[in-house]
Amino acid sequence: MSNDSQSKHDQKLVHVLKTSAAIFAEKGYHSTSIRDISRATKMSLAGLYYYFASKEELLFLIQDHCFSTVTMDCKRLIAGVEDPIQKLKLVVENHLNYFVKNMNEMKVLSHEANSITGDWFKKVNSKKRQYVDLVKNLLGEIARSQEVKGIDLRVATFSLFGMMNWIYNWYDPRKDADVTELARNITRIFLSGFLGSVLPEAAETGRESHLERPVSVWPQ
Repeated sequence: MSNDSQSKHDQKLVHVLKTSAAIFAEKGYHSTSIRDISRATKMSLAGLYYYFASKEELLFLIQDHCFSTVTMDCKRLIAGVEDPIQKLKLVVENHLNYFVKNMNEMKVLSHEANSITGDWFKKVNSKKRQYVDLVKNLLGEIARSQEVKGIDLRVATFSLFGMMNWIYNWYDPRKDADVTELARNITRIFLSGFLGSVLPEAAETGRESHLERPVSVWPQ
């Protein structure tokens, strides 16, 4: 395949993936048919099946493309940067910039993570682990350089991803801060805490439990 043909193929595939992600985000993966995607992309079923063999493979391609792109861009941005805090700022901004521009994909990644199976699930999970480990290792660098004690890196890592990934539920670029300011706020709150590292004595609960009874949503 020539470079021009490869480029056209890639552009068409990206169009299919973006359109499909929008439909999955709106209707849900299981409620979407290939005919829905055919109508939205204005492509025949035969034309669609040139790019994927099944709806599950299509979902895999969406997830695989997202994790590959955001991880590759992240590694490129932090290459050669020495300061781990500066690297974290770049990681956060890269993540938010990508998913603000791809909100449908973010919703699909959040809601349909377990809708693929077998080798496709393993491949996506492997890329997801690489990305998570990149962030976890970076937080470990920061913890060592700042002599941070008593923080579970796994908890910290997924807390940061929770802050970043939840934006699809509330972020509106028409009335909220732009991506640069959004990234600055999330980085600052994550690293310093809402109180700017000044933690009241009452908030230092230690390791003992303060629950006097089992917690249940049902009346006892």
